[in-house]
Amino acid sequence: MKIISLNINGIRSGIRKGLSNWIEIHHPDILCLQEIKAFPEQINTKIFDSLGYNHYWFSSKKKGYSGVGILCKKKPIHIEYGIGLNSIDEEGRVLRLDLKNFSIMSLYIPSGNDMMKRLNFKFFFMKNFMSHIKKIKNKLNNLIICGDYNICHHEIDIYNPIQNQKLSGFLPEERKWMTHFLNLGFIDSFRNFIQEAHHYSWWNYRYNARKNNKGWRIDYAMVSDSLKKEIKDAYLMPEVKYSDHCPVVLEIF
Repeated sequence: MKIISLNINGIRSGIRKGLSNWIEIHHPDILCLQEIKAFPEQINTKIFDSLGYNHYWFSSKKKGYSGVGILCKKKPIHIEYGIGLNSIDEEGRVLRLDLKNFSIMSLYIPSGNDMMKRLNFKFFFMKNFMSHIKKIKNKLNNLIICGDYNICHHEIDIYNPIQNQKLSGFLPEERKWMTHFLNLGFIDSFRNFIQEAHHYSWWNYRYNARKNNKGWRIDYAMVSDSLKKEIKDAYLMPEVKYSDHCPVVLEIF
């Protein structure tokens, strides 16, 4: 089974750039999307119907902002929108499908780039999301959480750790949170296979950052420890340029 996660940075733009053709070529069993920036009625979902996907969307109440989605070949047993907290859920950041053998989540943690206005909300989100996962982890032990975490965990995950250590996305508090999150019983699937530096999933549109590979690895496919033996492979697809992020791929048996 192939699971792909991608911050699409606008699904309508992605569709115009040929996203459906790319999906048809790579035929993931599950595709998690973040930052769709659209309401369901604004998306040409017929193209996903024609490709054989069930599709589910959780949009932000704010127009053209945030939002997550999941395309899935198999019909889920249960769908869960949000974490049950209005101030978070109105931004459309968490969507979960429960399947027969595991549950899959598309996650979009807020950016704290505007450190005066949004960093506190990011920490608020992180705290409440952690509590939410703790509550559901026991009954949903086989859990895969894909998405844009907006955090680089280690120095190896960012092109210039010294220069960026005071920026949101690489703050000590954020990195500590990521460690605590993994300690709940999750595996960073990419690092389970690749230990080398210079592998990133997001690049700034400016400064020729992508061309020069000056990026950040902020997108992950986190897998419950209970599924460790099922992980076949995990990798990034930096050559895919539908947005400023690249796809994260997880293959499980």
